[in-house]
Amino acid sequence: MTTQPTEPRVRDREQTAERLLASSAKLSFDPLQDVDWQSPPVPGRYYSPAHHLSLYGTDLWERLTEEQRIELSKHEVASIAAVGIWFEEILMQMLLRHAFDRDPTTAHVQYALTEIADECRHSVMFARMISWMGVPAYGPDRLAHNLGRIFKATSTHSQTFGGTMYVEEILDAFQREVMNDESLQPLTRQVSRIHVIEESRHISYAREELLRGRLGPVRRRWEQLFVGLIVYFATTSLINPRLYAAVGIDPQAGRRAAAANPHWRATKVRLAGKVITVLDRAGLVGRTNRWLLRRAGVLA
Repeated sequence: MTTQPTEPRVRDREQTAERLLASSAKLSFDPLQDVDWQSPPVPGRYYSPAHHLSLYGTDLWERLTEEQRIELSKHEVASIAAVGIWFEEILMQMLLRHAFDRDPTTAHVQYALTEIADECRHSVMFARMISWMGVPAYGPDRLAHNLGRIFKATSTHSQTFGGTMYVEEILDAFQREVMNDESLQPLTRQVSRIHVIEESRHISYAREELLRGRLGPVRRRWEQLFVGLIVYFATTSLINPRLYAAVGIDPQAGRRAAAANPHWRATKVRLAGKVITVLDRAGLVGRTNRWLLRRAGVLA
């Protein structure tokens, strides 16, 4: 009697994985070959849309020259890319743990391994982009970094795929705007395009696996709390305050201005809107974590 509801889910899981494996075989990239790393930055072009920047619209923004604003966009893209590498390294280890306990002959596990290979290439691509920009790999602060060390080793099914959904969806929304904006640096647009195409498969895999889960009322509260912490630390790590020094702004003054900036908050709410809806459908948004989502700036 217990196998009846399980078997359709297994078939559905395999069908999803087979579709994603076919897509991977048809359209994948080698960033070492498919990005023109020899091309220099185009003078006068931003690295991301100005309205996405954390200080956009603030008094500090008004004091910056156009050259400083472009420089700020470069450092903020580098900071987001470094956080992307940090989370992709966490994700690869979570996926290996997911695959470790399952049948390697299934398409589901084989796609998990395919996604790990994709994430390896993406991490190299982001690292090369940071080097191409000539800026530091800022990354998260020490607390977030060490919490990631614990999370990658202990995450549950809901935390693994809920956290994956959140980070991948918010980056996807950001990079879709970058790749479609012809006024921006060509190289950051190409990196964004590659990531968007390949991450769309990863998002499908994580979303469908997340929504297959079933949580009881007590377990749901626990998972909500931990997913809220993931959202909080991933979001607040995107912009490392140290980068403000590159444009002559005291890092703490920049951090305070960004935290109080309604434009930056509205941007985060918009970029996270789709994934918050998915997390809500999965039972991972509730009174246990709404306060964390608001503190992260992704819930109005």
